Amino acid sequence: MLFNDIIVAPATPTGGAIAIVRIEGEGAIGLCDTLFRPTREGLRLADMKGYTMAHGLIVEGERRVDDVVVSLYRAPHSYTGGDMVEIACHGSAYVVGEIVRLAVEAGARTATAGEFTKRAFLAGKMDLSQAEAVADVIAADSRAALTMADTQLRGAYSAALAALRGELLHLAALLELELDFGEEDVEFADRGALVELLDRIENEIVRLKDSFATGNAIKRGVAVAIVGAPNVGKSTLLNRIVGEDRAMVSDIAGTTRDTIEESVAIDGVMFRFIDTAGLHDTADRLESMGIERTRKALGDAGIVVEMFEQVGEDFVSVVAEQKIVRVLNKIDLRAGESARELPEGWVAISAKQGVGVEQLLVALRGCVDTSDVMRGEAVVSNSRHHEALLRAEESLQRARRGLTDGLSTDLVAQDVREVLEAIGTITGEVSSQEILAHVFSKFCIGK
Repeated sequence: MLFNDIIVAPATPTGGAIAIVRIEGEGAIGLCDTLFRPTREGLRLADMKGYTMAHGLIVEGERRVDDVVVSLYRAPHSYTGGDMVEIACHGSAYVVGEIVRLAVEAGARTATAGEFTKRAFLAGKMDLSQAEAVADVIAADSRAALTMADTQLRGAYSAALAALRGELLHLAALLELELDFGEEDVEFADRGALVELLDRIENEIVRLKDSFATGNAIKRGVAVAIVGAPNVGKSTLLNRIVGEDRAMVSDIAGTTRDTIEESVAIDGVMFRFIDTAGLHDTADRLESMGIERTRKALGDAGIVVEMFEQVGEDFVSVVAEQKIVRVLNKIDLRAGESARELPEGWVAISAKQGVGVEQLLVALRGCVDTSDVMRGEAVVSNSRHHEALLRAEESLQRARRGLTDGLSTDLVAQDVREVLEAIGTITGEVSSQEILAHVFSKFCIGK
């Protein structure tokens, strides 16, 4: 699919040494020829081959705008599938703005968010899940997040879904064939074999669906709530982990009255540490508000770090899915405390002196299993994909019940079609303007 209009946008943030302005669409190369004065006399971009570069000036009449290098990509061998030019200029916001202005005055229009990648999707250069992975690669803030996004971008996730879709299409074809011969009461597939096929497909869909908890945590940062009684050392621990005085520390109980969040990468995974107000009964209205926010942060966290000054204090209430790491703090005040035998899952530290904090970080990293991600297996990190897999699972379960209960073929076939549609929305075989608008609105301009 080719587009008649020409779009332009900065492909890099301004303020660095170099910036790139991207121009794409039918006629983009000719438009750039009107702005570009090559160093080599007589050279025209229109005469150049794809994957070549030229040095010269961007000019407005006789006015020199900037010294640039132009990279040329010809359809269909470009990121978008159409003709595309990338102008590498100096990173000045003024220079970038002038080049965009000149391109617009020459007939281009400013690209919308994600429009270059949207054109790549519509041209068949990538499927929708790969297009979404482009944004995830840009936003990746840890090795694990980048590995996961890169796996999706390279198509491993799409391949897993394509295999499922292929088996479902085979199943749907058999059921549809039976419908064509409905009056003759013919069965083209053994019902037991079909149930086994549905079970196998459902197991894979459930595996992908269940991987969302890990994938989403890695993508957004694993939320770690630091909780405990007032003045137990929560803010001191946060400051020690972050390496700066991020939270206010004092001997006065109740100093922290709101949640404070900071992110730290530990062995390739980003963790979001949340310092919370001390949990206790209080009549102070501001403290009560802080404690309510603590309880919310506690409920949203994937990992809970419970801090104590002595073993045997009451534990906080947590949900089954949460990982718990219990910390005995202030061992610097009790000689020999670090060597004492602690219950399983406990770590002895001195947040003030930094003793035992490395062991705590190791324990936290051990709470996050990234083996599937690092092996390059398909892991779901996108909430839109997760919702589609939930719909697919529900339809699969109805189809399986229909087969075992002897429901009519047309009802079972409808459930299978719904599974196909749900999976198709992930990769883009089934899409709408509403879905595309939702996906690409999250992109930055110029990508």
